[in-house]
Amino acid sequence: MNRSTTDPLHVLVTVDFPDSFLDGVRAVDDRIVVHHHPVSEAENPETTVPAHLLTQAEVMYTSAVLPGTDQSPALRWAQLDTSGIDHVRGTRLWDSDCVITTLGGVSPAPLAEWIMLMVLSHAHHLRQTEQLAATRTWPSREFRWNQLMPHNLRTSTVAIVGYGRIGKEVARLARAFGLEVLAVRRGSPAAATSTFGATPDVEGVSEVPLAELHQVLARSDYVVLTVPLTPETQGMIGADEISAMRRTAVLINASRGGVVDESALLDALERGHLGLVASDVFEQEPLGPEHPFWTHPRVLVTPHVAGFAPDYLEVVSALFTTNLRRYLDGEPLLNVADRERGY
Repeated sequence: MNRSTTDPLHVLVTVDFPDSFLDGVRAVDDRIVVHHHPVSEAENPETTVPAHLLTQAEVMYTSAVLPGTDQSPALRWAQLDTSGIDHVRGTRLWDSDCVITTLGGVSPAPLAEWIMLMVLSHAHHLRQTEQLAATRTWPSREFRWNQLMPHNLRTSTVAIVGYGRIGKEVARLARAFGLEVLAVRRGSPAAATSTFGATPDVEGVSEVPLAELHQVLARSDYVVLTVPLTPETQGMIGADEISAMRRTAVLINASRGGVVDESALLDALERGHLGLVASDVFEQEPLGPEHPFWTHPRVLVTPHVAGFAPDYLEVVSALFTTNLRRYLDGEPLLNVADRERGY
């Protein structure tokens, strides 16, 4: 990424950030010229951003605006406002030679906390106790003993399918609760020097190759999905994988909706298979008001909020400004997306 040391660096930000974020970007170097043109989800990104801003942008912080070389001939680096890149696949930006970086490493902690919330909600029968509270019912001691006895997490097993930064944080919390952890990983992770917010290894975790997924599913009380959505992971949890799981198993999806075959999942639930499904992500979002997941007694739905980070602005600012300095100094950027791997 060699560039002139004197030319201005035009940075186009299409996300609605406060002035404090933009001031932090400007403070990185006197050569930086920030153009802020927020684009909402309801707007058409193809027509919203003025052509001259797209033309001169060398760096872009973006969510929905994904131009190609025809619109942005000077664009060399695009920072996405997401951890995943599945929504970029097939766009003009994807097909360009522009470097793409992600927000990987920004929200492993809240995602892992949400996952453990789902584990604990199941283990301590939160749904049942909420239903009792809604009807002001105090059940008998026999009912409480037989129906509301917690599941023993210290004798339970959790399978984490996708053992990256989020998966490792899940493993750390799960081990603290005494669960046995099986981590399913496709291959070796990206080099630690190229990623933001790397999570240290967790003791007591058994790593398993993806080829043994069915065996792991059969052993696990809880199955957690934290894989990116790629052509390889699309529908990776289908009818065969669900059948391999225990009838009482809990499936927790914090990755992307397309990883799970929802038709197969509904069929399994109707047959009484699986103790609980907890999902923050769905094949189609927003989830339609008539979708059976909303009312199914063994499904917990949250509206794609598991990755919301309370310190998002501060952490994202730190990542973007660090990468800006690296860009200006000709150093490798953090969190470069691998188009071949799909994340």
